[in-house]
Amino acid sequence: MYSYLTRRLLLMVPTLLGITLVVFVVMASAPGGISAQNLIEGQNLEPQAKKAMEDYYNRLYGLDLPMPMQYLRWLNNVSPIGFTFDEQNNISGFSFSKGSDLGMSFRYGRPVLNLIEERVPITLLLNLLSLPIIYLLSIAVGVRAATQRGKSFDVTSGVVMLSLWSIPTMLAGVLLIGFFASDQYWRWFPTAGLNRREALDMPFLPHWSSMLDLLLLFACMVIGLLFFILLSQRGGTRFRALLMAALGIGLGMMMAASVRPDGFSMLHLLLGAGGGVLFGAIGGSGYAALRTGFMGMTGITLGIVLSFSLMQGEFVRGFLLDRLWHLVLPVLCFTYGGFAFLAKLMRTSVLENLMADYARTARAKGLSEKDVLWVHVFRNSLLPLITVSASLLPSLLAGSVIVESIFSIDGMGKLAVEAVKGRDRELVLSITLISGLLTLLSYLIADLCYAIADPRVNYE
Repeated sequence: MYSYLTRRLLLMVPTLLGITLVVFVVMASAPGGISAQNLIEGQNLEPQAKKAMEDYYNRLYGLDLPMPMQYLRWLNNVSPIGFTFDEQNNISGFSFSKGSDLGMSFRYGRPVLNLIEERVPITLLLNLLSLPIIYLLSIAVGVRAATQRGKSFDVTSGVVMLSLWSIPTMLAGVLLIGFFASDQYWRWFPTAGLNRREALDMPFLPHWSSMLDLLLLFACMVIGLLFFILLSQRGGTRFRALLMAALGIGLGMMMAASVRPDGFSMLHLLLGAGGGVLFGAIGGSGYAALRTGFMGMTGITLGIVLSFSLMQGEFVRGFLLDRLWHLVLPVLCFTYGGFAFLAKLMRTSVLENLMADYARTARAKGLSEKDVLWVHVFRNSLLPLITVSASLLPSLLAGSVIVESIFSIDGMGKLAVEAVKGRDRELVLSITLISGLLTLLSYLIADLCYAIADPRVNYE
């Protein structure tokens, strides 16, 4: 194993060099290339000022050097060991501790490292909120669909997953903003950004002017949660389904009334019928985990709404709640596509292992179906998910160009697009270098996870 790790780590160096070299050649070969004249194009400068600006950019970025020398110069800057230069950009020596310098951005005129440090936390926040939701839901739905092959849950979940996977992220983002963030329908969420300007002056945590209001909130939440969980666990199937269907119809009617308060319309019928079918189907579902989780969240939500309608004092939502409020729609866009894909992948993997020889042998030895699934099959079924997860680490940095652009979020995805559009060589190469390094590390981690999940995998 140690020799394998050593080989893989050593191979990362030429691979990274190849990745950055290809990107550099593509940028240099693009029409117009990258030169000092391009950087000051469009600026109304006097000839003397223009010449001085060109000399400054040539001296700062080495743009007057041949292309191979420019690449070697950048490579020397990002390497922690290499040549050092004096103020006239002449080689002054060689150092083993000069440190790594990602350079200055053409577009922003700031150090590339500072720009990345600003954008990475935003992209990490979006991904770290989305990934647990994606994997937990996909594993739960995929395993259930596999064990209920051909039954109503399998068929319904298959249709839903295929529908979600077919919706482009751009269309989903526009629809979410159009329906849930516009004045025409339900203005429940903000249209863009990560927080309102007023939130910067608020306390970090929510604040209630009266302790009784806070106690009322917790009491309503706990009562709603306990009631719906008890209903999910001990209520009769028919009674539970009818009660949840009635609740769904009521909520759908209320949503329609907030848009069309003048009377009954087709919107009332559609939302009422849709809410009733959805809530009734989940309430009558035989999948206890899905039913209990959904009904528990419904109880908490109704408790919060009820408590806020009964509060007498002033409530300040604080910076934390304002940030979470802004993240709801972007996280939904991040989540639905990956959830649909991984749920179908998990279902296929579990089905394949349930029909394998070792699973039949385990049943023949007298093991229950539950033990066969969770002790033997589930572990091997994670291998395809581990393969897909190899792309997660670079995605934590790369972000989502579409989601960040639609919701005006200044993350790494948007920064990469702006760097490419502005031909910001230093920024593009730095993002490529970091993304390539994370990709290679993620593949290495995935290989190690194979050995952990499946003892038959051996790299000796």
